[in-house]
Amino acid sequence: MSTSHIRRTSRTPVLAALIAFVVALAGFVGVTGAGPAQGAIPPAPGWTLQWSDDFNGAAGASPSAANWQIDTGHSYPGGPANWGTGEIQNYTATPGNLGLDGNGNLRITPLRDGAGNWTSARIETRRADFKAPAGGTLRMEGRIQMPNVTGNAALGYWPAFWALGSPYRGNYWNWPGTGEFDIMENVNGLNSVWGVLHCGVNPGGPCNETTGLGASRACPGSSCQSAFHTYRFEWDRSTTPNQLRWYVDDQLFHSVSQNQMDAASWSDMTDHAGYFILLNVAIGGAFPDALGGRTPTAETVPGHPMLVDYVAVWTSGGGSPPTDPPTDPPTDPPTDPPTGSATLYARTGGGLGDSTGSAATATIASAGGANHDGTVNNPQVFTSGAITRTYNGGATQFDLFVDAGTSVANGQQVRVSYDRTGDGTWDRTETYQYFATDPVAGYEHYTQAKGLKSATGSHGDLVNGKVRIEVWNAIGNGASTLGIGNQSVVRIPFG
Repeated sequence: MSTSHIRRTSRTPVLAALIAFVVALAGFVGVTGAGPAQGAIPPAPGWTLQWSDDFNGAAGASPSAANWQIDTGHSYPGGPANWGTGEIQNYTATPGNLGLDGNGNLRITPLRDGAGNWTSARIETRRADFKAPAGGTLRMEGRIQMPNVTGNAALGYWPAFWALGSPYRGNYWNWPGTGEFDIMENVNGLNSVWGVLHCGVNPGGPCNETTGLGASRACPGSSCQSAFHTYRFEWDRSTTPNQLRWYVDDQLFHSVSQNQMDAASWSDMTDHAGYFILLNVAIGGAFPDALGGRTPTAETVPGHPMLVDYVAVWTSGGGSPPTDPPTDPPTDPPTDPPTGSATLYARTGGGLGDSTGSAATATIASAGGANHDGTVNNPQVFTSGAITRTYNGGATQFDLFVDAGTSVANGQQVRVSYDRTGDGTWDRTETYQYFATDPVAGYEHYTQAKGLKSATGSHGDLVNGKVRIEVWNAIGNGASTLGIGNQSVVRIPFG
């Protein structure tokens, strides 16, 4: 994707406060596209609800911290500039850009200051394991009103409801191989919804990058900008070949079949832990520019929000379909069937399990000003139950949500240990480079991308084995917080 750079000039505090007040006031008086929420998330007969948020809460409140994390700035730490697309806005967590409207909707509002600098908001689900079950179907859906602005006043607006493959977190350079499902995209206030799949390699490849495999159509009935519409994506593994489908108001407008690409590209996109969902309104960038010249322009009008009534994820069916029995007896002796999961979540009470549980926190004790780099000190410890799985030759992956609040110069560190037989001996121990958290409140991602500091022992198959993670502060004078439940995950290299 193309990138661009802009001069960053901070808006004056008075102007920022005035803009935030006006936008917040709009949520109460019903201007700039405010609309009624539908109420409860509608039932979906034949589907099982796995996760949802209907954005109920007081006007100006942030979206649920248990469900969402807020992206800020012009890029992920260490990731491509301008979010990899050339968009120009600075994402913030301020109420003027991001907040509930008090009527059951989330508002994401692009704003422009007197110096011409744009701000907006982008959020993503804490969960990153939304995946079609084997033999079943995944359904991701949102009821959304696009920013109610059209014509020249809309040039540069780029609202989106989409999903990224979980391996992108902490890497930020493996796009598009790990997959991207654009459930709803719109640019420049056009009465059209785009559904797009990104996959394979860039440029070119089976998904024709950087364009992707996409289709578009006008919203049924009322325009996309003037009313709420329901946007849905389905990943169907109950049929052969597997299918991906895009809908607006229950009307199918795009589909991609597994047999449209090579097996390796499909596998890279689907054979991982799952996807996380994003909502954002970008300004400018490759897609709006392609359809409207260099955007935004002097005629672009800020302050028009995208409204989101709900986002929900369902599944249907599941379980592996039966296969024909082999015609010849196996030549190798049978092995123990796998038990335990290769995806483990830190849980309340010190467990490390295959279910996420509810979001919670654990306090990581202060390093007390000493240097504990590489040496475990007052850790939070999480240990799995018995696991029997075969080593696949890969490496440990993890994504820990850590926050040092406003403490300066704190750094968290993790050690991952493997007891291959459950006899109490840790046969493989991996200590990773510590992660220096910033002095700004809000979770950050500590992943294996920081690099391995040291390792002892070797991997081998787990037979009633166990996995343990220890998290401590390697440096600093303040305590830190570890998000657990559905927030911190370890993926072990075992099939």
